[in-house]
Amino acid sequence: MAKILIVDDELKIREVIKEYGKSYGYTVKEASNGKIAVDMVDKENFDVIVLDIMMPELDGFSACKQIKAKKPNIPVIMLSARQEEYDKLFGFDLGIDDYVTKPFSPKELMARIKVVLERRKDVTVNALEFKELKINETAHEVTINDEVVKLTNKEFELLVYLLKHRNVALSRERLLDDIWGYDFYGDERTIDTHIKMLRQSIKEYGDYIKTVRGVGYKFHAE
Repeated sequence: MAKILIVDDELKIREVIKEYGKSYGYTVKEASNGKIAVDMVDKENFDVIVLDIMMPELDGFSACKQIKAKKPNIPVIMLSARQEEYDKLFGFDLGIDDYVTKPFSPKELMARIKVVLERRKDVTVNALEFKELKINETAHEVTINDEVVKLTNKEFELLVYLLKHRNVALSRERLLDDIWGYDFYGDERTIDTHIKMLRQSIKEYGDYIKTVRGVGYKFHAE
């Protein structure tokens, strides 16, 4: 059963999409602004996000950028009353999968969600792997020698980021910005703590996470 996140500051729109989504067998959750949506994505996994552009706190474009930085494989359908070509092109540049203008047909939106879900099934899910360390981003799962390894959300995101940038020296500041977000108020020692935990969690593969003195860390792939 697919889980959908509806992000719109208009309650009536959220309610309509939610009712239709439930009738199609989807699990539907709601957020009234972009900031709430980003926080929810940080804690939960969603199969599709329907995201309005004009919202308080954090607009749809900014929310999409933050969401894609954390979990780039989550499909996003942008929802907006604005029909300007610039908005559509900008949205696609951010990595959205579809753009629906208001007013819209709930049935058409459900059809578009179905297409996005079907397209996602065709994507190779084990694109990230190193020797016997494999990451299934869709299932949010890590295995070593075909055995599942339990990681926290941040450990998982950190490992994915390191593997995608293998053999690249990554500063603590860059890791904080790209994984924790620009509005994170902690310090760089957070990275050191999570790297230590991640090394322990992935056992023998923890040795491939090298400390780069004066910079930060890198995943050293031989």
